[in-house]
Amino acid sequence: MEMIERNPVTGIYPASPDYIHALEVRHPARLLFVSGTMGIDAEGSAASDLDGQLALVWANLRTILASADMTVDNIVRLTSYLRDGAFVEANQNARVQALGGRAVPTTAIIVETLSCDWLVEIEIIAAG
Repeated sequence: MEMIERNPVTGIYPASPDYIHALEVRHPARLLFVSGTMGIDAEGSAASDLDGQLALVWANLRTILASADMTVDNIVRLTSYLRDGAFVEANQNARVQALGGRAVPTTAIIVETLSCDWLVEIEIIAAG
């Protein structure tokens, strides 16, 4: 499988270090579509703060990916659902850290309809 960043430099706004316009995936053998994953522990309890929930979300995503013999390096698309716009920077920092600085196409959406205990939810697409 080959992953190629697609960042045109004319006729469009520039990409940033943690953002790319598109990622071309050539010859994937498998695709994994992961539902929105929450910052909830194995007992079903949400962490009490945003940092705790982000840590749990990424731990949960790693567990799901491992069940398919994949890692965060297989993520090719990510969508974050945030309860509050104030969470954008912390979510971005957690994503950059979790992906080791690798940029993938990403979108963040503010969703006020998430349960009060749920501050962030992340869904991904992975290819292998």
